[in-house]
Amino acid sequence: MTDEERAAFPEGWEAFTDPGFIAHVGPVYHRTVEGTKAFAFRTDERHGNLVGIVHGGALLTFADRALSIVVRDACDGARAVTIEMSSQFVGAAQIGDLIETVPEIVRKTASLVFVRGTLTSGGRSLAAVTGIWKVLRDKPGDKS
Repeated sequence: MTDEERAAFPEGWEAFTDPGFIAHVGPVYHRTVEGTKAFAFRTDERHGNLVGIVHGGALLTFADRALSIVVRDACDGARAVTIEMSSQFVGAAQIGDLIETVPEIVRKTASLVFVRGTLTSGGRSLAAVTGIWKVLRDKPGDKS
C-alpha cells in the first residue's frame, strides 16, 4: 500500500492484505465497532465505467469480499464459497467515493450461510446485496 493510499483513508481503518483478484480492486479496509465488522474501499479511476461513474462490477467485487469475510468469521475460519449473490443498484457511486458496508448474517445452517449488506457512500445507499455461501469442510489443498 502506498503512502498516498493510506492518506486517502479515514483514521481507524486497517487494510487487508489480499492476494489474487481482489488486489486489483482494493485495497479493502476493515474495522470493528462494538463487535460489528465494517468494510470500505476508496474508488479511483480503475473502478470507472464508460459513463464516468463507478462500475457495478467493482461494487459487487467489494461486496463479495466483505460478505465473504463475515461468513468466514461466522464459520470459525472454515472456507466458504459464494453460490448465489443478488444485487439491486439504487444509487450511483462517483470516482473518489468512499464505499462502505456492514454485512449481516441472516441465517447460518451446518452447510449454508445467508448474508446481506447495503453499500453506502456518505450516507447514500448505492446497492442492496444478499447472498448464500456454501461452507466447505475440507482442508485447503485437498483434492478429494
